[in-house]
Amino acid sequence: MAHDHGHDHSHGHHHHHAVNPAEMNSAFVIGIILNFSFVVIEVIVGLAIHSLSLLSDAGHNLADVGTLALSLLAFRMMKIKSNERFTYGYRKTSVFVALINSVILLISIGAIVFEAIHRLLHPEPLPGGIISIVAGIGIVVNGVSAMLFMRNKEKDLNVKSAYLHLLSDAVVSLGLVIGGVIIIYTGWYIIDSILSLVIAAVILTGTWNLLRDSLRLSLDAVPTGISIENIRNIALKIKGVKDLHHIHIWAISTTENALTAHLVLAAGTTNAEEQTIKHNLKHELEHNKIHHITLESEHDNEACEEEKC
Repeated sequence: MAHDHGHDHSHGHHHHHAVNPAEMNSAFVIGIILNFSFVVIEVIVGLAIHSLSLLSDAGHNLADVGTLALSLLAFRMMKIKSNERFTYGYRKTSVFVALINSVILLISIGAIVFEAIHRLLHPEPLPGGIISIVAGIGIVVNGVSAMLFMRNKEKDLNVKSAYLHLLSDAVVSLGLVIGGVIIIYTGWYIIDSILSLVIAAVILTGTWNLLRDSLRLSLDAVPTGISIENIRNIALKIKGVKDLHHIHIWAISTTENALTAHLVLAAGTTNAEEQTIKHNLKHELEHNKIHHITLESEHDNEACEEEKC
């Protein structure tokens, strides 16, 4: 007897949970302009007074400008419609951009640590007042930039990455202000190199998490915050559902996730009841960060055709 395996696709979007592309586009553009302007200031002053901490921070901020630019590119790519060759469009670009960003930041850490160790062995006299003033500007620039991304930081990995980077930059700038004050009152020029190593440690902490998350998503692992067992339990609470198995969940972008699964229904379920069950299940799954849903239905008196369900 032929089995009736209906494939049901859901491409519904929760607009009230989604990132507003126009809003994020403006946030990224403003963030890029502010931070690049500050990088220029830090490089000019850092070279003039030979401050490694300012130059290190400039390198960090320049990497963040690159991060913001790549993230902006990813958002633009996500708006390109799908076609016969790229059936999900270019949404996955956002995942690869997050991965590239993390690698760029790791490289910048290596450069900072190398130069900081050299300066620890050969400290140079520095004007603490100028360092504090420039770093104070950094607190304002990074703080304002971070605020642009705060509202949407939990909705997208790239937005969260931008927010965390900018917030950590503001904290680092505060450290540089304190370091400048210490130099003014104590003449401990070695503090410049020590602060550079602290900056490297701050970058490493955030970058490691970004690298882990983006690598997981690029390998189609189940996205963070989603549990297959939890998804199955959600399905089993719906009347008429006997089981949900052969579940696959992966990210198609940093904001959208997809699911395919076998939906086992009670024997004798009518077509109308099946459609109601699927509608209710899709509604629940969309509230649990699953946006693209494909369900293959079968009944509990049928054997699953897949070898491993």
